[in-house]
Amino acid sequence: MTILTNDLIEEADKKKLNGEHGEAIEICEKILHQDLECVEAYEEIGDNYLSLRKFEKAMKALNRAINLDPSSPNGHYLLGFTHSALSNWHISVDHLETADYLQPNHPEILRCLGWSVFHAGNRKKGLILLERALTLSPDDSLVLCDLAICYLNDKDFERSIQLLREALTIDSNSEKIKECLKTALFFKSEYEKIDKDKK
Repeated sequence: MTILTNDLIEEADKKKLNGEHGEAIEICEKILHQDLECVEAYEEIGDNYLSLRKFEKAMKALNRAINLDPSSPNGHYLLGFTHSALSNWHISVDHLETADYLQPNHPEILRCLGWSVFHAGNRKKGLILLERALTLSPDDSLVLCDLAICYLNDKDFERSIQLLREALTIDSNSEKIKECLKTALFFKSEYEKIDKDKK
């Protein structure tokens, strides 16, 4: 990758972080006019389309990146994330396992892998992977929240509530976390009522 291409990728990344996804995609398309085989440009385009929830376009760019460089952990991670967003759990797991193999112990890859493995039906393994992601990144509210939701689905209300409270101390303005906590508390109280009625 040339110095100029590297500068443009950095510029696109800044635009992406500022939420200027259209501008980021345009910068990457400029790069591709010069170099049709720039893997990083395709990955950036895919990542930006992901943020815009344009999953088909994201997949097209990311498949191109993977075809050019099958050993790119970022390409496999982003493609796995895209399939996860579309609930294609088994395809998602395949790509995320590849990303994890290529870049082991990366908390974000493990978070997404754990989530997809859980939803693909292997709940125990999914929870183990998410717990590993949390060990590696204990202050990551996304990991805390995903793990809490999986525990909630597994009816482990105590653990779910504990994780969501931790997540709220990190990201106190998150409406998503507040909603999840409200849901967990509601289900805990409902299940306690059912247990009480059985006795």
